[in-house]
Amino acid sequence: MHLTVNDIETNYEISGKHAAPVVVLSHSLGSSAVMWTPQIEELNSEYRVLRYDTRGHGDSSAPDDAYDLDLLGDDAVALLDALDIERAHWVGLSMGGMIGQSIALRYPERLLSLALCDTMAVVPDEMQGVWLERIDTARESGMDALADATMERWFTAAFRSAHAQAVAPIRRQFVATAVAGFVGCCEAIRRLNFLPRLDGIEIPTLVVVGEYDQATPVAAADAMHEQIATSKRVVIPNAAHLSNIEQREVFNTTVLDFLRQHTMV
Repeated sequence: MHLTVNDIETNYEISGKHAAPVVVLSHSLGSSAVMWTPQIEELNSEYRVLRYDTRGHGDSSAPDDAYDLDLLGDDAVALLDALDIERAHWVGLSMGGMIGQSIALRYPERLLSLALCDTMAVVPDEMQGVWLERIDTARESGMDALADATMERWFTAAFRSAHAQAVAPIRRQFVATAVAGFVGCCEAIRRLNFLPRLDGIEIPTLVVVGEYDQATPVAAADAMHEQIATSKRVVIPNAAHLSNIEQREVFNTTVLDFLRQHTMV
């Protein structure tokens, strides 16, 4: 389904129990709502689930501009408004977790809880060159030129070897991502610096990270956990960046247990 919100067309899907609390799923850079497939069945049994394609991704609009994380947060809040959703649980992975931080800092009244999965709160100066190189490669050679290295960061070698059928749709979605959208979101991410403000987050927060996540490592999760007094930190064994796919059962149990603890009955 599509709605025009915040001057872009946003693709979204709603599923699950009617009249149940809403869980919003926000995906990583270079992906789409498809990455949440391993979570949908279990979440649908207890919650109303909203997953959407972030600006520049999937079937949402991809304006040829530099985006920022507050803009991406405003897109999500505008979608909630259009769907008459007053408050929701937010589960964001990687870029989705960064968007969640923006919303929690500016619109805390809209969130019941916050799950920050395989994400970070600041991109250090020494990483700026890496992000600029990714932007240049995408513009000059297209998304396929970045795909193999990205899959190596997102999944452990053992998982890529044993579960090629799970990796394939994620790689296809990455390659299909609009260059303009990827570049716009890279520009947003490389300017990320919410860490000094995270002590202002007072809503219940779960910080989840894969044990072997190279993109947003355990140290980045620790830094967020230390700043957010209301947070709980969980390391998922034998998982890299997309821990929701690589260790779906542990991820699902961790997130569902957290949501149940903070859902009004």
